[in-house]
Amino acid sequence: MRGPDVLKDKVVVVTGASGGVGRAVVRMLGEKGAKIALIARGETGLANAAVEAGAEGGTAKVYPADMADHEQVEAVADEIEKDLGPIDVWVNVAFSSVFAPFTEVEPAEYERTTAVTYLGYVWGTRAALRRMRPRNQGTIVQVGSALAYRGIPLQAAYCGAKHAIKGFTESVRTELFNEGSDVQITMVQLPAVNTPQFDWVLSRLRRHPQPVPPIFQPEVAAQAVVFAAEHPARREYWVGGSTTATIIGERIAPGLIDRYLGRTGVKSQQTDDKRPTGVANLWEPADDGRDYGAHGSFDGRSKDHSVQVWLSQHRTLVLTALATAAAATAAGLATRR
Repeated sequence: MRGPDVLKDKVVVVTGASGGVGRAVVRMLGEKGAKIALIARGETGLANAAVEAGAEGGTAKVYPADMADHEQVEAVADEIEKDLGPIDVWVNVAFSSVFAPFTEVEPAEYERTTAVTYLGYVWGTRAALRRMRPRNQGTIVQVGSALAYRGIPLQAAYCGAKHAIKGFTESVRTELFNEGSDVQITMVQLPAVNTPQFDWVLSRLRRHPQPVPPIFQPEVAAQAVVFAAEHPARREYWVGGSTTATIIGERIAPGLIDRYLGRTGVKSQQTDDKRPTGVANLWEPADDGRDYGAHGSFDGRSKDHSVQVWLSQHRTLVLTALATAAAATAAGLATRR
């Protein structure tokens, strides 16, 4: 394992840094003493995120850009290296979506969701690799979702993009292996997280959209993302027992899960007591003039820790302890015999 100060003074780019998981990641990177480049469209959220990172001990600079536009992404990557130095870590988080049955999503909306949520990762990865490969060092962290493995109703555009990111990342990883490159790329698959997504996503639902329980606070996700940036040798991290169960269940009985989600998936993604906000960030940033922060509106129902995450990040220690206990048990049984 690498030391606790591995990110100190490193240049780390975070896309989608103005709110949600990206915002929480920025704050934790500040605690690590990193030099953080913040990319998003919403300048109010970006400005406040930079202040938070500075208060935690890091250095942060704001770079407003639309991740769907590859020319903007390349331009800000040049600016970042000019201002802060060579990029050491690039964290892709930015996304947008539409909550609606597939047939109620307009073609332009589907294209826009795909451009931000999938192509935004492609352009971010491309910008990072163009700078990291000649130096033969660097780390890319793709923040994904359990929905990269398992599609659910009302989120066809988002699920499709997350599936695409997984396939894209695997392809890039194999190319890096073929080159013998020391640039590393890893994924972090998240569970349902209490972010402003559910307050600002374009929705055609009758009720306010909600994450499918169990719900985790953004800090749980952010801690896993930062850990992955510090330990990128593992190809993928799963966050939360629900993510683990979803991915394993999809491998074992996908048809059964299709039918289960067909019965329960629509209702479980809507609250019983609130209408949608009417806010939508698909075309324009919702946090232009308002700061939504890291948390959404489900604080009272969200978990601030995950035993599964701790076990995953300390699996060598856990396996050693289990092996030691097993050896001690075997020795005790042998002595009795």
